[in-house]
Amino acid sequence: MAVEQRDVVEREVRIAARPETVFPFFTDPDKMVQWKGRQAELDPRPGGVYRVEINDQAIARGEYVEVDPPSRVVFTWGWEGQESGPHADPPGSSRVEVSLEPDGDGTLVRLRHLDLPEESREIHGQGWDLYLGRLAAVAAGGDPGQDPNRPSD
Repeated sequence: MAVEQRDVVEREVRIAARPETVFPFFTDPDKMVQWKGRQAELDPRPGGVYRVEINDQAIARGEYVEVDPPSRVVFTWGWEGQESGPHADPPGSSRVEVSLEPDGDGTLVRLRHLDLPEESREIHGQGWDLYLGRLAAVAAGGDPGQDPNRPSD
């Protein structure tokens, strides 16, 4: 019997690239900013920093918990500068689990964002919908277009 978790956002996307190609987009700063953020500081080892600056107001920060190339990456998550208030998700307060499974000549990416407050789940779900779509495009060798959350440089 499956137990429904009410504090989790779950998304799944198929990417037309092998897991070995997709995995570095979660651990390499240069690859990260191709699909999410304008700047990234990533140290992909347990306890290492995960920090992605999307724009001046949205800076995701946490730390890597598990790094198992090319099949799984887990990191904590929260927003710098939003440690208090009704929509506060402080750095490290939630957890993102990503699994990459071979699927023919592509990859099935499953993302679970756990421990989110109820008032944050919808906006995080919308964010992951946007960014996983961008990841699918860039990891397959395409152009994801302009990130609507990133101001023009």
